[in-house]
Amino acid sequence: MRKKVLVSWSTGKDSAWALHILQQDPDIEVAGLFCTVTETFQRVNMHGVRIKLLEEQASSANLPLHIVHIPSSCTDDLYKKIIKDFAGHIRQENNIECFAFGDLFLEEVRRYREELLFETGIIPLFPIWGIPTHELANRMISSGLKARIVCLDPKQLPRKFAGKEFDASFLNEKPAHVDSCAENGEFHTFAFDGPMFNEPIRVEVGKTVMRDSYCFTDLLPISGNG
Repeated sequence: MRKKVLVSWSTGKDSAWALHILQQDPDIEVAGLFCTVTETFQRVNMHGVRIKLLEEQASSANLPLHIVHIPSSCTDDLYKKIIKDFAGHIRQENNIECFAFGDLFLEEVRRYREELLFETGIIPLFPIWGIPTHELANRMISSGLKARIVCLDPKQLPRKFAGKEFDASFLNEKPAHVDSCAENGEFHTFAFDGPMFNEPIRVEVGKTVMRDSYCFTDLLPISGNG
């Protein structure tokens, strides 16, 4: 019997690629996506993406979407409680066995997720773990994944890259110290096309603003999506 898996969905390239890998696994049934959204701003946590675009990604992937709301000023203890409560509920109501994450190489992040889910009965999966990030970035791009940079840390990546497409040109132009997949938090993306989707999510680039020392670029849905 195939394992029922929910993908931890950030709207970015890594979770999109993790979904793509799982879609090809005959032992896995991808049963949906789950994503944390800040209550105050009604946007995806960390990425700042509008819920409308999050919903369009799920629709294009033909998967149910589970939105987990968290407060804008969320302590770690409260975050853990919210995720544990969600995990317990989704396991009981939907027979979900595993949560899949798009983490790549940060051991402390992996341990955090493993410890968080330990008592819930949910098994954490890391389908793209350990792939060299430059190799992975090129594989994503060559396979048709398309994404835009929606958030960046200007202390690590110049603001001029805000809103730019994550493509071969970007990989060639970015500073050498910036990880190709931004596993150290240099930037975050919104995936708008690729083999994990049935059709592209059409967006236009809006304003870039500074908030909490990060640059956020607003992506606007183009009418007619979906």
